[in-house]
Amino acid sequence: MRVIHTDEIIKNISEMCIEANLHLSRDVEHAICAAGEQETSVLGAKVLCQLKENMKIAAEEQIPICQDTGMAVVFLEIGQDVHIEGMAVEDAVNEGIRQGYTKGYLRKSVVKDPVLRENTKDNTPGIVHYQIVPGESLTLTVAPKGFGSENMSKIYMLKPADGIEGIKAAILNTVQEAGPNACPPMVVGVGIGGDFEKCALLAKQALTRDLGSHSSEPYVRELEIEMLDQINALGIGPGGLGGKTTALGVHINTYPTHIAGLPVAVNICCHVSRHVKRVL
Repeated sequence: MRVIHTDEIIKNISEMCIEANLHLSRDVEHAICAAGEQETSVLGAKVLCQLKENMKIAAEEQIPICQDTGMAVVFLEIGQDVHIEGMAVEDAVNEGIRQGYTKGYLRKSVVKDPVLRENTKDNTPGIVHYQIVPGESLTLTVAPKGFGSENMSKIYMLKPADGIEGIKAAILNTVQEAGPNACPPMVVGVGIGGDFEKCALLAKQALTRDLGSHSSEPYVRELEIEMLDQINALGIGPGGLGGKTTALGVHINTYPTHIAGLPVAVNICCHVSRHVKRVL
């Protein structure tokens, strides 16, 4: 039995919140640079060049890549042979978020009540997801999510008869409706299966995958490639100003579902696709 103290969780979450907001992961940085070399639209290429410059400035001056430093989404994969000591785990995660957003001078965007709208002033609480896995390690993934793109996301409760074509239509419809509002080039996370809330979680988790990675399921891999091609053929382009780089990647996660349903969630993320992972 391995013991992990919540002080370790707090320290790492705090650091990860700052890291995620100041530095894009290498996979996202590489995708933006590669897109800039291939973009044929003059305006689109200029936008991608500006995004590269923005990343450079953020890293050098230690300032956020985007003014919307997001609502902190945290995934915990807890080994079943791990014993956590100290405070309650969720309190520790939120303390890490609180410290990170305060020390990093990151924008506080969370309100206590969705209707009354009073700011919590420390960006807590975060959205916390737990999974018990084999082993004696604790994997933390911090993925701050801005709401310009979050607001463009959708859930579809399709009929089984809608099939693969219905799924394709749902993805394309969501991206088309998002247009420039999702700050393209975007990353498209898709969850298929489960139920109403499970497909949404699958889509969110899909956004934390490395860009360029594909599903191990052959038909899903083909769907990811086809959807990226079709999305980029829409012509929305970087910043919504036209071009062939509307999306940097399409990631699809699936899960078993009920015989009567075909839930599909499309979670859109802007080009600031933030995710940091650490294993304790």
